[in-house]
Amino acid sequence: MKYRFLRHTLHLPRPVAATIGLVALAVACSDPAKEAPPPVPVSVAIVQQRPMPFEIDATGTVEPLQSVSVMAQVNGILTHVAFREGDEVQRGQVLFQIDPRPYQAALQQAQGVLAKDRAQLVTAQQDEKRFAQLVKQDYVTTQQYDQAVANAASLTATVSSDQAAVEQARLNVEYATIRAPISGRAGSLLMKEGNLVKADGAPLVVINQIRPILVRFAVPSSNLTNIRKYNGNTLPITVQPVSGGPTSQGTMSFLDNAVDTTTGTILLKGRFDNTNATLWPGEFVNAALQLYVQQDALVAPAPAVVQSQTGTYVFVVKGGTATQREVKVQRTAGNDAIIASGVAAGDTVVTDGQLRLVTGLKVQIKAPPGTDQPRS
Repeated sequence: MKYRFLRHTLHLPRPVAATIGLVALAVACSDPAKEAPPPVPVSVAIVQQRPMPFEIDATGTVEPLQSVSVMAQVNGILTHVAFREGDEVQRGQVLFQIDPRPYQAALQQAQGVLAKDRAQLVTAQQDEKRFAQLVKQDYVTTQQYDQAVANAASLTATVSSDQAAVEQARLNVEYATIRAPISGRAGSLLMKEGNLVKADGAPLVVINQIRPILVRFAVPSSNLTNIRKYNGNTLPITVQPVSGGPTSQGTMSFLDNAVDTTTGTILLKGRFDNTNATLWPGEFVNAALQLYVQQDALVAPAPAVVQSQTGTYVFVVKGGTATQREVKVQRTAGNDAIIASGVAAGDTVVTDGQLRLVTGLKVQIKAPPGTDQPRS
């Protein structure tokens, strides 16, 4: 009987056998364990509601608050340099000495001429007083009296001229000692000891004032309305050297009175205390001008936002399942995106791994750096 049963089974008609095979295949394919795809590993972040500054970013250049080319005001031989290249100098500090002897001699000569003319003026004034009495008594003629008056007036003018000559000579003596007109950092020496310098000739050294210091940068003119709106406040500026280093805090000090029509930008300047000389003239910096602080902004990491042909969206994770959700991005600030609508504070959004996701897929959240195991 057993043999017969097997024999009949082996000789089933072909359509019946095919049907049995398809049923068996369908049962195998409908196995839930084999149908469900594995969870997609993703990184996530929490949407936060917090204050966010509204900033305008730009690249700027550091420039000194003042830059002075120190020049000689008298001719002479440079006899002494009283500082070293690159020194910090203070206003009024002696920098150079020009041979003062010719100017000291000229001062003494002018003082001698002044003394002589003063003595003559005293005599002329006494003669004028005497002649004024004598002319009343007809002891001298009116012409003689007029001559005495004119002589006194002439000598008065001469003494005034002599006094001016003395002051000029005294100034020349002072100019022979060249002092720093501002406080700042001295540059390279352009004239050395022994050189003949001329008044209003080549500069001797350039001094840059770096405490405080300025940063100039240009922003698109489309920001002009907002800048003018908030310019009544003290607008803070944060800068950092392009090459890296500490940041510096300052305030906007200048808004140009015209837009550059060639570039479509508006020039701004910020003033910084630069106490530690962090900023250096000619250096390139990244500048961020803060106009205001947006309170209770919805903030998500910028990588969480995906751009598509139909708009922007994020994947929100809830109960281990990802759901695509359209969002409207108001603006970006560094690595953060400020969301106008589409998510709420506390939502968990995917920041890495979105390309493998569709709505409804299970996800496995990667462990944050420094932890051992992923979590789902």
